[in-house]
Amino acid sequence: MSKESQSAQPSEEVDLGQLFKLIGNAFDRFFKFIGRIFYNIFLAFVWLVFFIKRQAIKLVIAAVIGVGLGFVLQKTSSPVYKSYITVKQNYETGEDLYNAISYLNDLLSQEDSVVLGRVLDVEVSKAAKILKFDIKPVVNENQRIKEYDAYIKTLDSTVAATILYEDYLQNYTDYDHNIQQITLKSSVRSNFQLVFSKIIDYVNTNPYFVKEQKKDIEELTNNKLAIEQALEVSDSLKSTYKRVLENTLLDKNKSEIGITFEGSSDKDKTKEFDLYKSDIELRRELVAIDRKIADKSEILEVLSRKQDSGFVDNKREIFGVSMGAKIFYGVLLFCLTFIVLLGLDFIKFLERFKR
Repeated sequence: MSKESQSAQPSEEVDLGQLFKLIGNAFDRFFKFIGRIFYNIFLAFVWLVFFIKRQAIKLVIAAVIGVGLGFVLQKTSSPVYKSYITVKQNYETGEDLYNAISYLNDLLSQEDSVVLGRVLDVEVSKAAKILKFDIKPVVNENQRIKEYDAYIKTLDSTVAATILYEDYLQNYTDYDHNIQQITLKSSVRSNFQLVFSKIIDYVNTNPYFVKEQKKDIEELTNNKLAIEQALEVSDSLKSTYKRVLENTLLDKNKSEIGITFEGSSDKDKTKEFDLYKSDIELRRELVAIDRKIADKSEILEVLSRKQDSGFVDNKREIFGVSMGAKIFYGVLLFCLTFIVLLGLDFIKFLERFKR
């Protein structure tokens, strides 16, 4: 037995040694792999720097030509006029509103000015001058955080704990935001207030939203009537308390009266004050209901109108950034030249690699 145990011990030590050696080799290969990645990234960066240095003159010339081209086009091309309105959604009309804008853009892409004019209730010649409709939410990061916080408060605590801000943003679409901006671009300066009004009326006359509006206003009106009746009862009770307290003070012997109030009792002294506090809360609730009724009176509410007749808009957009025509064409030609030169250099590399 002793010989067997002695022979097993060295065998176990050998196995452990081999295991540690394998683990060490695995870590060594892993760190070498990571090192090669960073080394190749560094080489690519150095190569890119030298590539830009070699092609700097060509890239600068391309950018200057682009700026010049943008200047010429800005002076010679027809101006684009832009009008927009900002609206507030008092109901969940976002999807319907976005679908309406998409439908109008489809008519523009098909160049169907006749149907477009009929839908917008404008002349065909005026409809033919419309270039594009656009809609986007008016929201910043702080407003998104506030909306997320308000949404979380409506959920059960166990469910709310599982919803992260990033998950909320992924499931939140542009039309969910209350404030939206509708933009119209045209090739002529004209008053497009009627066009915007027609878009608003399209949503405001939707039977579903009209029905929901009617139900909400009826419910709020009933709540308002109930609170007003409660205030009337409260006023009557306050008058009774006041009259009883006056009689109590006049009655020097504190004799019995129809309704007995012990003026010397602290508890009884607070009854009228409690009524006043209750009245204040009810009146606050009444003000809130009036505000809700005012909000619900319009399904889609116009907050502001900017330049109904349009203003010149020569800006272009690239990589999600809006810029002037000269800068736009300068950046565009610079990027195109960079891509072409990079492609030619890559082809030369493949030819050298093949040889």
